[in-house]
Amino acid sequence: MTISVAAAPVRITSAARAARRTRALEWVAVNSLAITAALFFVLPFVFVFLTAVMSDQQALTRDLWPNSWHWENLRTVWETPGFLTWWKNTLMYAGLGTALTLLSSIPVAYALARFKFRGRNLALMLVISTMMLPPQVVIVPMYLFWAKQLHLSGTLWPLIIPMAFTDAFSVFLLRQFLLTIPKDYVDAAKVDGCGDFKALVRIVLPMAKPAVAAVALFQFFYCWNDYFGPQIYASENPAAWTLSYGLESFKGAHHTNWNLTMAATLLVLAPVIILFFFAQKAFIEGVTLTGVKG
Repeated sequence: MTISVAAAPVRITSAARAARRTRALEWVAVNSLAITAALFFVLPFVFVFLTAVMSDQQALTRDLWPNSWHWENLRTVWETPGFLTWWKNTLMYAGLGTALTLLSSIPVAYALARFKFRGRNLALMLVISTMMLPPQVVIVPMYLFWAKQLHLSGTLWPLIIPMAFTDAFSVFLLRQFLLTIPKDYVDAAKVDGCGDFKALVRIVLPMAKPAVAAVALFQFFYCWNDYFGPQIYASENPAAWTLSYGLESFKGAHHTNWNLTMAATLLVLAPVIILFFFAQKAFIEGVTLTGVKG
């Protein structure tokens, strides 16, 4: 009897150690994969940064670490004629485009989510179907309209003004999130005397902040990185170039100065990386809470 009682704790202790060892190995395996994936995405940015602060001669070699840090490369790029103008144009394009998209998409998404009317599902399908149409398909008639009829070629207005007429993806994403908000909140607001517009502004929008933030970030990043649109409408006027299009011109002028090219790339990337770093919580929450409710 004594032997069996004494042997039981030994067996229990060995099983517990084996379980802890298994959990530790699983933790190491999962985190190793996560670290590997993180390095896969981070290393290109590290390469851009390290090359941006190298000398002209070292940037053309196989060295990966700067022998000396040349922070003046960033100042040289910033002081390049036209670079500050590209920055201002990009901020105007991204800022106005994001604001107009939100102002036009939120009411449409609210109507499709809350109002019951004949043809609502058809309207939703028409909105979704526009996402399947690539912009290259309609670029010729759109260019003829903006350039020949309105004479706005050489400016960014042909890219900014259409955003005042909603964006299909933004409407869809906002609608899906608004469907998750209980209708009782809106009904209670209407009992207290709120109309549909006041209920949207005071009740629905504060609860939909994650989705609004996600849509705003999506649209801001799209405008900031857009190359196709400025190439079509603003290429003939250097004063209307954005950073994405101006960076290509800068690369052509400094094709042998890889340190300056990487410095320019770093200055273009930095704002969106910083913005996403501070807004990633709201962005991820808005995307994950959108759901698939129909």
